[in-house]
Amino acid sequence: MKKYGLLLLVSLLTAGCSSTPDDPYADPRDPFEDFNRGMWEFNRDVDKAVIKPAAETYEYIPQPIRTSLYQAVENLEEPSSFVNNLLQWKVADAGISLGRFVVNSTVGLVGLFDVATPMGLTKREESFGQTLAVWGVPEGPYLMLPLMGPTVVVDRGGDYADGQYFPYPLLSWPLDVARYAIKGLEMRLRLREQERVLENSLDPYSFVKDVYYQRWQDQVFDGNPPLEDEDFDDFDDLDDDWDADDEFDDSSGESY
Repeated sequence: MKKYGLLLLVSLLTAGCSSTPDDPYADPRDPFEDFNRGMWEFNRDVDKAVIKPAAETYEYIPQPIRTSLYQAVENLEEPSSFVNNLLQWKVADAGISLGRFVVNSTVGLVGLFDVATPMGLTKREESFGQTLAVWGVPEGPYLMLPLMGPTVVVDRGGDYADGQYFPYPLLSWPLDVARYAIKGLEMRLRLREQERVLENSLDPYSFVKDVYYQRWQDQVFDGNPPLEDEDFDDFDDLDDDWDADDEFDDSSGESY
């Protein structure tokens, strides 16, 4: 399965190198837009037919049980956050991630209960994809992946490294499938609140892409993404040419 995924990625990159969009308004972040839009429609069809009904069925499980299962799955990510915080020189955050894992894995019964947050140990989530981006690795093109949704290459590419940290190698494949299912179904239930906004947008595909990039930049820069100075160039030029005396003629009392 991994080989097929790699072949798909190579073919996409080759296609991107061999053709250049003629549209001057094309989004440079999204060189595979035709493919991505097709995958977007495929994902929406699968969601309507399978994922959304499955999530609504999962909702019949009492909320406290669902919350505990989700917290246990989230607790498995703390060791990778610990390592990635260290790789980004966030030593204090790395200590918090390690502390959360120890406390929630013991007192919190393998993470079923989040004991760490009330103690002041709030989540410091970091992925290897974010680490690569922080160290200047290009994010790569935007991709809409089957079932997984929007991403950039460096974001999903880092998932393999994150999957090698303890305790993931110890999980059997049924447990691995279960953790993906629990997280996916819970996230699908939480996304219902945004469905109306999505349906009312002029271009749902572009809307999701913009939201993804905002979230990705927020994650990489810890909520403080750099300002894009080029967005203000036109206003700067206008300000340089502005002359208040040209707008109002005090002697005549007329405005132009």
